[in-house]
Amino acid sequence: MTSRPGWGKGAAVINTDHDPTRPASLPPLPTTILCVSSYFKGHDFLEQARREGCRVILLTLESLLDKPWPREVIDEVFGMSTLNDRRAVVNAVSYLARTREIERVAPLDDYDVELAAHLREHLRIPGMGETTARYFRDKLAMRARAKDRSIPVPDFVHVLNDERVRRFLRTVPAPWLLKPRSEAASLGIKKLEREDEALRVIEELGDDRSRYLLERMIPGQFFHVDSIVSEKRIVFAEAHQYRTSLFEVVNQGGPSATQTVDRSSDLWRELIDVNDRVIEHMGLVRGVTHIEYVRSAEDGRIYFIEAAARVGGSHTADVVEAATGINLWREWAKIEITQGERPYELPPRRHDYAGLVLSLSRQEHPDMSAYTDPEIVWRTPEKTYHAGLIVRADEPSRVRELVEEYAVRFVRDFTAVLPPPTSPTA
Repeated sequence: MTSRPGWGKGAAVINTDHDPTRPASLPPLPTTILCVSSYFKGHDFLEQARREGCRVILLTLESLLDKPWPREVIDEVFGMSTLNDRRAVVNAVSYLARTREIERVAPLDDYDVELAAHLREHLRIPGMGETTARYFRDKLAMRARAKDRSIPVPDFVHVLNDERVRRFLRTVPAPWLLKPRSEAASLGIKKLEREDEALRVIEELGDDRSRYLLERMIPGQFFHVDSIVSEKRIVFAEAHQYRTSLFEVVNQGGPSATQTVDRSSDLWRELIDVNDRVIEHMGLVRGVTHIEYVRSAEDGRIYFIEAAARVGGSHTADVVEAATGINLWREWAKIEITQGERPYELPPRRHDYAGLVLSLSRQEHPDMSAYTDPEIVWRTPEKTYHAGLIVRADEPSRVRELVEEYAVRFVRDFTAVLPPPTSPTA
């Protein structure tokens, strides 16, 4: 292969052994999928793409090339110094397309959703376009869309016009959250308590202030609903409740924990119903979603917080798979590859309950041998300074009991607290 300036350490790895177990009777699928990832993740997606008979190209960062990617299922791997320079990425991918018929583009991380949409539109490849992608990346766009469609959202204002910002601060009760529009999770969010403090922080943003919004911080219980969507139909949805909000975990420390909501409860039905409405009005045709909600302690209503068109982070896919047997990464790969050209069928699923407890650890290799309950089905992979467990049971009360017990024990046995991150890290 002719080398191209700008690829840095990008290396081509050729692997032509496609999965022989793929039924020959199935219609042919696209031969080449370009997977874009600014993080080291998505192994199951890459493996499923191979299983579906695709030729797999991975575009990632140079700094991630030495990570243990599943090279046996990847045909070619390329690295760039940054994926933030959209023009450079378009040029590089277009160069690849001269000699490769790229028929699908898939993002493996939240930060890559808009880039993948831009590449699809530039190359005229089927899949989510830039307009829909914006509703799943831009916190202002998704809130404005939800509000316009009568879906409850916390009071918010675009940090742009001085008078509108002052009016918001004087009429909406504190505390408020200042949020960057395009970051992931709780990165870059600031909690503000006073009008003068808020105005000062906003002023310090300078020309970046239009890239932020201000939102009322609603006290309550926090949830995430993870879904699979095929041809605008939600074929799978699971609701989980956070033990504490991610904002609290990131900014105050302590274990993060989540557990399946009781499927026989009114709360479950409310979460699934509002999730259906959010996905419908955000316009997603097919894919996976990770959407967060809060049930207000003041009025009991469920408010939409944030939507993402990708698999949730922090081992969300693992806890969903523990409860249901459904691997979100693999199902996402199937849907991205077929793009509606063949009917999607959800595999058989279970209806167990699962919970996750995860924490930064003071020890490089935390010893979790004292955790011996038979409900434990997963332990943190070989990742230094992290401790984590997933439990599974057929009753939500047992999962809830274990998650609470482990969260308390983790603080004593493992938990380390670091300053909140100011930028994404790979």
